[in-house]
Amino acid sequence: MKLNPADPAFEAALRADLPSDVFRPVEPRYLEEPRGLYAGQSAILALPRDVQEVSTLIRHANAARVGVIPYGGGTGLVGGQVAEKGPAPLILSLERMNKIRAVYPDENVLVAEAGVILSDVQDAAEQAGRLFPLSLAAQGSARIGGNLATNAGGTGVLRYGNARDLCLGLEAVLPDGQIWHGLTRLRKNNTGYDLRHLLIGAEGTLGVITAAALKLFPRPTQSGTALLVVPSPAAALKLLSLARDQLGEMVSAFEIMNKMGFDFLAETMPEVRQPFATPPAWCVLIELGLSGDLDPAASLEKLFEAALEADLVTDGLIAQSQQQADDFWAIRENIPHANRKIGSVSSHDISVPLGAIPDFIAQAGEKIAGLGDFRINCFGHVGDGNLHYNIFPAHGKSRQDHLTERDRIKTCIHDLTHAMGGSVSAEHGIGRLKVDDLERYSDPAKLSAIRAIKAALDPNGIMNPGAILPAPG
Repeated sequence: MKLNPADPAFEAALRADLPSDVFRPVEPRYLEEPRGLYAGQSAILALPRDVQEVSTLIRHANAARVGVIPYGGGTGLVGGQVAEKGPAPLILSLERMNKIRAVYPDENVLVAEAGVILSDVQDAAEQAGRLFPLSLAAQGSARIGGNLATNAGGTGVLRYGNARDLCLGLEAVLPDGQIWHGLTRLRKNNTGYDLRHLLIGAEGTLGVITAAALKLFPRPTQSGTALLVVPSPAAALKLLSLARDQLGEMVSAFEIMNKMGFDFLAETMPEVRQPFATPPAWCVLIELGLSGDLDPAASLEKLFEAALEADLVTDGLIAQSQQQADDFWAIRENIPHANRKIGSVSSHDISVPLGAIPDFIAQAGEKIAGLGDFRINCFGHVGDGNLHYNIFPAHGKSRQDHLTERDRIKTCIHDLTHAMGGSVSAEHGIGRLKVDDLERYSDPAKLSAIRAIKAALDPNGIMNPGAILPAPG
């Protein structure tokens, strides 16, 4: 069934049922995405203030068979927030639904509307003496509804899990305009199919998340940060195992970086302070969150000594102040920004089983070398198996020189990932960028179930058409 454009007649019907200030001119930012791979088309832009207004908008869109693009912070990296093809859609931005509805410190629960910026959720939790642990580079502009819709990962997955693991309940509008009042704070609730987990990670294709009940955690009383130089990715994995043996769940983050990331920072962002005079081939950034009277510096020193004795590290720096810890994290958090300044030929958000990481890095490097002269920046959340394996042109070249090679490189990396039992989208989602990848690499039974669920909940195909599955018609 084909979709219809959001034409003047459709807009008039919306305006007859909603206040005029719900509608705004479409600014360029609603038609852009960070990597510049897609450009949205001009459309009707609606900024509802509450779930009832969202319901009205969706009800009209469903009746008129007009596509709806849910819009959060616009930070997604797979084109899920822009519709480049098809009839002009209704862009539905949740940015005005930005209230913290309630905080329950004793329950470790916070209820937030979908348009609340992630850092504001973190701040509200901190004001209540609690921690909301979802943390990622775009947290100053990403919105919690989008984080849930994409099942965002970030640096805290090792200890706290993905966005899915941090949500107890949802309020959402389904494709026919019905409001699902599922904003429960319960931790046990076995009453049939869990619509919460169906909507989380669905990227707005099964409905619009309008609010969420989020899990909070006690704030660690002490934290410690270190950069430890490792001789290889295999040593990094053994170091992770040693760290968890010694410190258990107090290991909050475990990130791997290689020399290319440091080189890119020096080339494009010299203001970022470099911790090593000569960047190491590989290093890990480890963060501890400790409770009670435990001393993080002493814990990290003990870990370093044991790792040194086991030949798992060759050097290291333990932060002696919060400023030093911030400087260490600035390296990791700015690597993606440096990557964008260099301009990748092909970027890959993949995951493989932890034990396969060393073989993947070795084999992928050999395969890319066989395709031409490229630079590789491999970094990421090695504690949960998620690598950002990005391919860049050689010095003196630009991404424009390799446009015809992008698909060949991507297929090479994704085929290897799939062969090793991994995922070609670890934390960024499918969006529009990886629709063909989902078709190529998914288990047939899973793909059949995805199509059946989409057809059952959204038979007119209005919700984020073209994301995850091809657009109708």
